[in-house]
Amino acid sequence: MQVKIDTKEKFHVITVTDPSLTADMSDNINDTLIPYLQNDVPNIILNLEEVQHIDNQTAELLVKIQQKFYEAGCSLVVCALGDKLENFLDNLNLLEMMNVTPTTSEAGDIVLMEEIERELMQGDDL
Repeated sequence: MQVKIDTKEKFHVITVTDPSLTADMSDNINDTLIPYLQNDVPNIILNLEEVQHIDNQTAELLVKIQQKFYEAGCSLVVCALGDKLENFLDNLNLLEMMNVTPTTSEAGDIVLMEEIERELMQGDDL
């Protein structure tokens, strides 16, 4: 899986440059995303604007990875899905399970809001 990574203060924007994400890329996807959970800045925006096709298994893997991020108190927001890819995920009933925004900017806003929410929740625990 080919990616471009742009690091910001509160998140990393990972842009997938491959036109397809397939099951044989599953290990690579895991190896690319999961290590960020150990990073000082663990939040990810996954930009899929260049992806035209994704198979069922890989779509389900992305949902599982996103759940791992949220269970660890981190954010993973998917953005810039094309209409075809969005419809495909919706037909699999996976779109509603994912945190998806139309643009990278909106994804950044979601990450920042989730960070504030987590900080407030930690304050309640004190």
